Amino acid sequence: MAKPLVQTTGRRKASVARVRFHDGSGQMTLNKRPLEEYFPTMASRMRIMEPLNLTDTQGRYDIDATLEGGGTTGQADALRLGIARALIALDPELRPTLRKAGLLTRDSRVVESKKYGLRKARKAPQYTKR
Repeated sequence: MAKPLVQTTGRRKASVARVRFHDGSGQMTLNKRPLEEYFPTMASRMRIMEPLNLTDTQGRYDIDATLEGGGTTGQADALRLGIARALIALDPELRPTLRKAGLLTRDSRVVESKKYGLRKARKAPQYTKR
């Protein structure tokens, strides 16, 4: 495959998306599968396409992404961040548009770790007085 125009990374929860842009007709390949097959829900697909729709670049680039870790929501949001970062690398003038829409902020919320003596991160065993 030809050398990509730009390669970026997006992360969310435990998910990592490595995104590569090529010149093309708008094909999106995720882990060697088409977008519709990898994300069957319309909500996830709309969330992923948001940076492209906002900047009117849908259909200009072929996107090849490698997704790993986490679940479908985390992977979709990681891909969305990776696409937004790639668009800025290609055209820095898109930055204010994407920033205003909140697409360049990495969502730093992750699952809190479990503590010893507790059932979950904060849930304690039931207290008995007698």
